[in-house]
Amino acid sequence: MAHGTHFVVMGVSGTGKSTVAEPLARRLDLPFAEADDFHPAANVAKMSAGTALTDEDRQPWLEALAAWIAGHDGRGESTLMACSALKRSYRDVLRAAAPDVRFLHLDGSTELIAARLRERKGHFMPETLLRSQKSTLEPLADDEPGVTLDIAPPVEEVVERAARIVAAALGCEIDSRG
Repeated sequence: MAHGTHFVVMGVSGTGKSTVAEPLARRLDLPFAEADDFHPAANVAKMSAGTALTDEDRQPWLEALAAWIAGHDGRGESTLMACSALKRSYRDVLRAAAPDVRFLHLDGSTELIAARLRERKGHFMPETLLRSQKSTLEPLADDEPGVTLDIAPPVEEVVERAARIVAAALGCEIDSRG
């Protein structure tokens, strides 16, 4: 049975997960999932009120994300997902869904991320939860498949670097013109 390779663009809120992952998925013609869309209404309400989610709150969400990966993997399709995946235990749930799940950790200074959150409109995650997310974040361990990308360069450069990493893992060529 053929399996896909599954990429999770991860990081705290405000790092640009969706901003990087959506054009990356389009460019490489990969099925895309925005993990925020998988949250039950109760989770969105908690976060909108400035309340951090518990691991219990996140479990059904993670299981739904893992099921999405597993479904595509069962068809031999590679995928790309934007998901915070802050803790190793969360990434373990996603990794259990398929044999090849890799992470692109978007990271940057707290000041840069806070500034981006202040500028963002129409998103349920308030800037006040950044400290909680930063304290929850467990960076990728040496034995976790993935890479950390600096978000300080212009987004086009971050997407380009991510595209080269994903294309190399998939064994395909990319058009350098985007």
